[in-house]
Amino acid sequence: MPVCFARVQTLHTDALVLRVVEFGESDRILHLLTPETAKLTAIAKGARRSKRRFGGTLDVFNHLRVGVVRRGISMARLEQAALVSASHEIRRDAARYAVACYLIELLDRLAPEGGARADARRLFSFALSALAALEARRPDARIRALLELRALDALGLRPELDACVRCGGGLGAGGVRFHVGEGGPLCAPCRQGVPEGATVAISLGTLRTLAQGLRFDVQALERLAMPAASIAEARRLLARFARFHLGVELQSERFLNEIIPSGEAAAG
Repeated sequence: MPVCFARVQTLHTDALVLRVVEFGESDRILHLLTPETAKLTAIAKGARRSKRRFGGTLDVFNHLRVGVVRRGISMARLEQAALVSASHEIRRDAARYAVACYLIELLDRLAPEGGARADARRLFSFALSALAALEARRPDARIRALLELRALDALGLRPELDACVRCGGGLGAGGVRFHVGEGGPLCAPCRQGVPEGATVAISLGTLRTLAQGLRFDVQALERLAMPAASIAEARRLLARFARFHLGVELQSERFLNEIIPSGEAAAG
């Protein structure tokens, strides 16, 4: 009987640590985000026993340069890791830390394993830019909402914000209803007969501001002004929209809501 050998592939790439799980007596399992694979699960053998091998690099938020060996359908094995950056300011401040935890958990839950390299690179680029923005500036409720929107966009879950999600027509004047399941607002004719519980009320002004937030560079989001009422509307919409795709409440969400309430006015 012929013997089949699994193909061995060594991958050298940048990686962002999304999650660390203690495994057995001496190992750690890591959820990594890379520009080559999107999400990648790898085991670091002996990581808990030897401080010399990985040198304290295996921590959430850390940007690493890694060497990973993949063999067939087996879990990838982390062979080496060098620290590129460690997000020190995020770890020192509760607001920064809460937003970063939420974004990282969102990516860990929804990022695909494998997929198109262009999509993986876009997602990885967003993750690095979001952490850099949090390192540079303490977030408020406005930045929280805009970063969550950008995360959903990077994950391929961009909501429709400019036109009716059903007919593509204009939205008219005044308030509109955003259909959570369909991912966009409904014009007056299209929302006839739609249960109100399936939608979220939101103003046209808030939709336009969120659409602007998708066009701004992540590092420039602080320049986008939002009144407190729009921030609260945006948070209600994004919470419902994200929960629809996740199916569960993230562990970090409750902590984030305590640190940065939805209705907090944007800081100057």
